Amino acid sequence: MSVAESRRDGRMSLAEMWKVYAEPRMLIMLLLGFSAGLPYLLVFSTLSAWLREVGVTRTEIGLLSYVGLAYTIKFLWAPLLDRIRLPVLDRLLGKRRAWMIFAQAVAAAALVVISFSDPAVSLVPVVFGALVLAFASATQDISIDAWRIEAAPEEKQGAMAAVYQLGYRFALIGSGAGALYIAHFISWQAAYLAMAALMLVGIGAALLAPRLPEAQAPIIGEEAMAEIAHRFHMQGPFEAAFAWTYRAVIAPFVDFFGRYGWWSLAMLALIGLYRVPDFVMGVMANPLYIDIGFSLSTIATVVKVYGVWMTIAGAVVGGLAVARFGIMRTLLAGALAATLTNLVFVWLAMQGANTTALAITISAENFSGGFAGTCLIAYMSSLVNHQFAATQYALFSSAFALPGKILGGLSGVMVDWYAVRPAIAEALVGVAPGLTPATVGYVPFFISTALMGVPAILLILLVMGHRKKIEAKTTA
Repeated sequence: MSVAESRRDGRMSLAEMWKVYAEPRMLIMLLLGFSAGLPYLLVFSTLSAWLREVGVTRTEIGLLSYVGLAYTIKFLWAPLLDRIRLPVLDRLLGKRRAWMIFAQAVAAAALVVISFSDPAVSLVPVVFGALVLAFASATQDISIDAWRIEAAPEEKQGAMAAVYQLGYRFALIGSGAGALYIAHFISWQAAYLAMAALMLVGIGAALLAPRLPEAQAPIIGEEAMAEIAHRFHMQGPFEAAFAWTYRAVIAPFVDFFGRYGWWSLAMLALIGLYRVPDFVMGVMANPLYIDIGFSLSTIATVVKVYGVWMTIAGAVVGGLAVARFGIMRTLLAGALAATLTNLVFVWLAMQGANTTALAITISAENFSGGFAGTCLIAYMSSLVNHQFAATQYALFSSAFALPGKILGGLSGVMVDWYAVRPAIAEALVGVAPGLTPATVGYVPFFISTALMGVPAILLILLVMGHRKKIEAKTTA
């Protein structure tokens, strides 16, 4: 394919793809991805380790995990980031970068508050700090996603997503293993203070990021809203408040449904179902490793260290594939891969405590997960109107996470239910002697999670067919 041809069909040659990763904005995206990923574990597993170490009950730790709902409901305040301009910062940096730096500064302050708290004495300061950190982190995610979407054309969104995931994974290593090492050798206070200092990486990246022109596209339905305001005799501040609310909260959704019509429901369903197999399977992955008989050190080495690098490799390859083959075809490939790799866990359950089998399973699962994650981010980014980038992308990211998290809560029930079915147990033990009463329920469970990927695959094929019809009409 020539360069001219690659320009016409929205795809890129191999040489062009590698040049994309060398662009300065990719380095900025890497650092912003690091900043986005850093707070995540600090309100989840890292914090829970500290709390448990000082004797906080499991019930209290479990309840504290609800602060993480901020990541799921961030679409509720995302409209504010599209419409509100921060004093001083907006004039100096522009809307997106102003919100980035504000959120990063608040997150760093929250980490400092947590670091100087003593959960053995009182949980209140820790809860307050974790709550502020979660909301600041989610706000940072909204602003970074909006900047990423506006900073690159559609064919480069795969590469931007891959680099973002790379930075995010590096941050998870730092806030997970790194924070634990600092806590072990120095103190928990030093660990959280170090994480607060690392937020300067994101602030520096936001300052280096180029200021982007802000979209000024017409808004669907604004004339109708003006007519409603006139009909109800809204004047002065009431009319202004009504107009602002419409532009901030209603217009982003009117715009999305107006552009895609009834197909928008299929697209939202596709997004919501795309990662369901991974989310549901992922909850039971660690229990499977334990029940098979792997040691904690083996799990840490293969799953937590080696697995991260396989995810990064999958994300980078996903970015290249999006640029080379287009979004929809790679989205389909990612869905197929993520679905089929659930079946690899069936094979692992039958192998017993075989480290080689674990490495093969993690290679397949994490590579396909990284690949599929990049494809989904690129697809969601392609649906966004830049004028409502923060609101619409926050809606998509919430839609993709919510169904899987809800169903994931039932994963243990599914495994236990399968495990006590005598017919299933007898049939499986006869086929695979390596299975035990503790692991027999995992085989039908992972087959079930693989089947959960079929609806997303069918929806992708449906949307692809619809897009081809539109393209055919356009070129006719």
